[in-house]
Amino acid sequence: MTRRALAALLSVVPVLAGAQDRERCFFDNTPQTRQTSNMLESGQRNTFFGGGIVVRCPSRDLRLQADSLESYGDEGRIFLVGDVHYDEPRLSLTSDYLTYRQLTEHIFASGNVVAKSPTSGSTLRGPALEYYRAMSDRPATKIIAIQRPTVALVQKDSSGSPSDTLVVVSDRITMIGDSLVYAGGKVVITRPEVEARGDSVLIDSERELMVLMRTPSITGKKDRPFTLAGVRIEMTTQNRKLSRVLAKGQGKATSQDMTLSSDTIDLRIAGDLLQRAIAWGPGRARIISATQQIAADSIDVLLPNQRIRELHAVRGAAAEGQPDTTRFRADTVDWLRGDTIVAKFDSAAPRDTARAAQLRELVARGGAKSYYHMAPADTTIRKAAVNYVNGRQIVVAFAQRRASKVTVVGKASGVYVEPKPDTKAATKTTPAATASPRPPTPKPE
Repeated sequence: MTRRALAALLSVVPVLAGAQDRERCFFDNTPQTRQTSNMLESGQRNTFFGGGIVVRCPSRDLRLQADSLESYGDEGRIFLVGDVHYDEPRLSLTSDYLTYRQLTEHIFASGNVVAKSPTSGSTLRGPALEYYRAMSDRPATKIIAIQRPTVALVQKDSSGSPSDTLVVVSDRITMIGDSLVYAGGKVVITRPEVEARGDSVLIDSERELMVLMRTPSITGKKDRPFTLAGVRIEMTTQNRKLSRVLAKGQGKATSQDMTLSSDTIDLRIAGDLLQRAIAWGPGRARIISATQQIAADSIDVLLPNQRIRELHAVRGAAAEGQPDTTRFRADTVDWLRGDTIVAKFDSAAPRDTARAAQLRELVARGGAKSYYHMAPADTTIRKAAVNYVNGRQIVVAFAQRRASKVTVVGKASGVYVEPKPDTKAATKTTPAATASPRPPTPKPE
């Protein structure tokens, strides 16, 4: 070997040694540390520490600490026991046991696991956890927790300040990077304003989207609770505040004022309160309130501050209600039909949360028809008078939850039928007592 080549080789050796030192993990002993080691045929060592030990891996920017440690050189595996602490920029973790496989950057922790993200503030607690560090072929970190862990996801607003906390409990949770969470098996999700349940869920913090599947349901927890169920439920937030809940397939929304069912139900939320509900789909949308049942191809309900104010039923709309059986007998229901039906309600005052909204008016437009039972002119007769009308528009006014006036607009026609007096009852009363004026038939405006 020439002198020049020898000099070049000697100059490279310190560089290689320095690179190897930077890749190594170092063991820092304490005065109480006890250490034994065995040399392997490969030249690696199996080393055992007791009495407290600290491990530093500068190239990985991580630190490990435990009461005792086992290091297996050929496997590149470190096993820590007792009061384990794992710290790196992306994760801080404590547990009873921890295994670190350096070749695959895989960590398995078990026993009273508490893992926290220093960047987001989110925390996971559970019996066991697997953590895969980012590598060249694995650009995002991955966490898998089993045996029903609990994750508290800190939500941050547009300024980066913490806002609400989302708590997820399920049989198994997978977290990828800082934005994706998958949970499966009896999932329970709690936000300040709602509680959600399902058998599986996807949470995408970056897109502010949550998807629940397999018997999902959502319950509002504010002053006037509501529930929503369906085959699939999607929850959307804006600036980490719940803004929309969409139920797809067998949707059913229930509140104090109504029950709404349809193939698809879209709930709009502001200020943690339900403001609007829209229902549509291949099947008919249906809504049931205290006094009415309404069906149509689609239904749009306005609920400012979660109190029903107005309802629009579009295409093939039909409304049904029970007659006033306290004043007369009726064999069928009252009904109203039209291309569109608009229902208007008198909502209770905001402070009166116990009282349901009262129906004030029903308006049918487009080929409108109505059939209503009315109080007879002779109040001694327990049978109902019948009012059947057709028109371009029909307006039914309500008082004390009962139809009190029917008004027909445009091309009006119809019939008003008084019940036949009971002749047996008539013989027991004077003619003056039975005589009463006949109420006028509703006239077109």
